[in-house]
Amino acid sequence: MSTLAARPVLTETFWKTSGSQVWLKRLVLVVAGVAAMAIAAKIRVPMWPVPITMGTFAVLTVGAAYGPRLGLGTVLAYLAVGALGFDVFAGSSAEKFGLAYMMGGTGGYLVGYALAALALGWFARQGWDRSFGWMALALFVGNVIIYVPGLLWLGQLFGWDQPILAWGLWPFLVGDGLKLVLAALVVPGLWKLVGNARA
Repeated sequence: MSTLAARPVLTETFWKTSGSQVWLKRLVLVVAGVAAMAIAAKIRVPMWPVPITMGTFAVLTVGAAYGPRLGLGTVLAYLAVGALGFDVFAGSSAEKFGLAYMMGGTGGYLVGYALAALALGWFARQGWDRSFGWMALALFVGNVIIYVPGLLWLGQLFGWDQPILAWGLWPFLVGDGLKLVLAALVVPGLWKLVGNARA
């Protein structure tokens, strides 16, 4: 048995399925994950220097809880729903939505969402989601993965002579740090609950 197979992710610890029920479970998880990310994107928390949304918290947590393949598939489904014009992103609205919104300043970060969910799922397969320290490190890497294409796209879109870091990085670090700590507490905490329920 491989190391990956020996490390289940959270969603594999409940609702044991076989045959066609596996696909039903995956469908339910994808729908639930898309809904969670859409709701989280609209939650605005007052914060200095800018308000924060819970979008990245949801994306990274779904990635860790679902594993690399299902986590990536769920984020891609979320992006597809947004591309179809549904108001599921933090800055989308009735006036600005769909592909036009996704190709704007937020486009690179949305690409980062998919890559970060894949990475968090892979880290979870290694067991990094079981402790605060390892989960925090995985989340830090996930945040970096979101920021890199986000900033690259901003630079490409608006020009590198613009204050790209002031627009797309510095104002969000405090809020992202707090979300990182929260997710690093929640996911290992859920694992403890799973262990206690089976004890």
